[in-house]
Amino acid sequence: MNESRIAELRRSRGWTQQQLATESGVTTRTVQRLEAGQDSSMDTLTRIAKALEVPVGDLFSLVEKQEFGEAVESLELRTGRQQEQRDSYAKGIMLVYRGVGLVVTLATVVFAMTANFGWYPWLIIPVYWGGGQLVLEALFRLKLDPMLNEKYPLSVARHGEK
Repeated sequence: MNESRIAELRRSRGWTQQQLATESGVTTRTVQRLEAGQDSSMDTLTRIAKALEVPVGDLFSLVEKQEFGEAVESLELRTGRQQEQRDSYAKGIMLVYRGVGLVVTLATVVFAMTANFGWYPWLIIPVYWGGGQLVLEALFRLKLDPMLNEKYPLSVARHGEK
């Protein structure tokens, strides 16, 4: 491995080794090994780079071997591709949720205007949008995120971001 900049990048954020380990999802011992210049898997390097918010190549002072540089570039391309695929899947689910919500809203308005049930039908709209958002978030956290983590291991969940 080339000279690691991980310790320098970690300190520039004011993080301890433990904080970097927690943020990246690796053990403190792994951080210590990396900072000592020991080799690591590309998955581990990707996790560290994501936590430090830098490209994998920035974790090293110089890239001496052409194969390593090519591997880093290839990893960054795969990471980008997997992130795009994961984001597309999550956006598709959100579009379905919104589409169903529009149908529910329109149907509720029509029903409430034509039926004689008082104000009760109007509760359907906030229940769908409020409760549905909670159910959707639970669905992502409990079922979809683990499935997408397995399918796209180099990606991160971003469905909660605006």
